[in-house]
Amino acid sequence: MPSATEQKIIDAAVRLFASQGYDATSVQEIVTAAEVTKGALYHYFRAKDDLLFEIYRLLITSQSADMDRIIGLGLPAVDTVREILVSLVVSTAERVDETAVFVRELHRLGEDRMAEFRAERRRYHETFLAVIEKGQADGEFSSTVPADTVVRIALGVVNQLPMWYRPDGPKTPVALAGEIADFVLAGLR
Repeated sequence: MPSATEQKIIDAAVRLFASQGYDATSVQEIVTAAEVTKGALYHYFRAKDDLLFEIYRLLITSQSADMDRIIGLGLPAVDTVREILVSLVVSTAERVDETAVFVRELHRLGEDRMAEFRAERRRYHETFLAVIEKGQADGEFSSTVPADTVVRIALGVVNQLPMWYRPDGPKTPVALAGEIADFVLAGLR
């Protein structure tokens, strides 16, 4: 959990990266917006790309913890998939600027950070895949569509949310999450 100062820096960076882009945002603009010193920023982040990675790390860590908690409930596969999707869509929609920044600026990460990113995404994907595969093996879900295709479609929809979802739009994150979960589950039946 970030300290109050660290969170101020992250929030300022998200706002600036979302509105003007990573390259167009200077460290000075971040510290000014966060109302901290450069020393405070460099206390938490060695470089601007560390800050970019932290934006993503906080999001994926939270989403992974939510998924693990849901799986730990031991619900039937249909309820587990619904809860995972609702949680994922809601957290993505509620943090749409963070997600948009990361999706748009992902290519800025160095090799090591990219490897970390891929490993965590792979873990999320494989854990969700295991839930779908178990549901198919137990007969809760149809096996007409391979589990890996279902997961790619479901996560692909969520990954595209920053491109089209607007917090001031007609649907709340919870309503949208329910519709996406219904769509995916309809394809699994």
